[in-house]
Amino acid sequence: MTTTAVKYTPEGVRWIALLSLLTAVFLGSLDQSVANTALPAIGAAMQRTPAESVWVVHAYQLAVVAVLLPLAALGDRWGARKVFLLGMLLFNLAALGSACATSLEWLAFFRAIQGVGAAGVMSVNLALIQRIFPPEKLGRGAGMNALIVGLGFSLGPTVASVLLAFLPWPWLFGLQAPLGLMGLLFARRYLPRTEAAKTDAPYDRVLALLSAVCFASLVFTLSAIAQQQGVVVVVGSLVLMLGSGFCLLRRQRGHAAPVLPVDLMRRPLFSLSVFTSFSSFTTQGLAFVALPFFFQQQLGRPPLETGVLMSVWALVVAVMAPVAGTLSDRYPPAILGGVGLSILSLGMAGLGIMGVMGAEVSFGLMALCMALCGMGFGLFQSPNLRAIMTSAPAHRTSGASGMVALARLIGQASGAALVALCFNLFGPLGAGRAIMLGAVTAGLGAALSLARLRAR
Repeated sequence: MTTTAVKYTPEGVRWIALLSLLTAVFLGSLDQSVANTALPAIGAAMQRTPAESVWVVHAYQLAVVAVLLPLAALGDRWGARKVFLLGMLLFNLAALGSACATSLEWLAFFRAIQGVGAAGVMSVNLALIQRIFPPEKLGRGAGMNALIVGLGFSLGPTVASVLLAFLPWPWLFGLQAPLGLMGLLFARRYLPRTEAAKTDAPYDRVLALLSAVCFASLVFTLSAIAQQQGVVVVVGSLVLMLGSGFCLLRRQRGHAAPVLPVDLMRRPLFSLSVFTSFSSFTTQGLAFVALPFFFQQQLGRPPLETGVLMSVWALVVAVMAPVAGTLSDRYPPAILGGVGLSILSLGMAGLGIMGVMGAEVSFGLMALCMALCGMGFGLFQSPNLRAIMTSAPAHRTSGASGMVALARLIGQASGAALVALCFNLFGPLGAGRAIMLGAVTAGLGAALSLARLRAR
């Protein structure tokens, strides 16, 4: 397998190229949280139960996780630009389909197609950023990516609430299409052309199918645990995951560019960075699911104060992400990530201690702990993204980009499942216990990050 020399985007159009790419990244992040917020309205409009309505979200999540790594592998073979543009086109068409859906079944179908399109964007976006920015400026690009992902995820509930106050739910999906079309046109014009790796080996569709089954069943298992499904369902999906995972590893043995990038995971710096990312996003999943219950039920705060407190985390992340990106071009990501996740762990521990103090805690003290969480999380993300992408060889950047997205999605799903477990074990105090567990996972991430100082 051979590759050509990397050509970076000229400085004059670099930020236009990044803007076109981040438009799609923003829509993908925004879409996830918008759909979560809109579930009650969708269920009421279609006269379906909450348990049925949740498939609007599950179909999207399962599709994203199922095809993420196969599309990343295609990015290495076809070129990241081609996979990104096809994913963006599919996402926009499916958004129109979701807006026109007349039943929950059709809506879930189009949401799954949107998930495939979003996976096309997520699987290669960092690989494209690495083509836009030269190594000495890569941290800035990674910082902007982290900023946009955070903004999309945090603004979704607000955007959905405002739109639903004036418009029916289909507009939440229909309005994505014109923004996506604009981004697609700019991306087609300004994104750098990426060379495909030259290889005579055919694309292994069976490997892609095994990867899809393995990771979709993993997310389904976590969801089944969170929804307290029966033992048969949980064990059955777990067996399916383990069986397909075993077959996947066995079949891809000896492949130069495997779908599940075990070749990259053998690199200590890469694997430690991926596990650090998983720990941090498990903490985020624990926090974002548990904190609304924690503030309102354990600390007795009204919904408005809860919304303000949640926005503090997001705003501080938005401020820190580009700063951390610039710092990552000067200082070791292992140190920045270790410091950031230690601060996140401190903030989560402070919130957990407040659960013991009850309603006597001041609003300012809660906001301070949320700001610490946002500062730590924002300081970690950009340096860690840079570490992952620079530790992979040039011809495997799409595979590395796919692993970044996979670690984030599996981490968030694991965090949500752990919150459900805490509620089952501790009842009304479950939210506080989940927050303390988040302090532990963040501390574990800090230790993994600092371990990279000795990695080669």
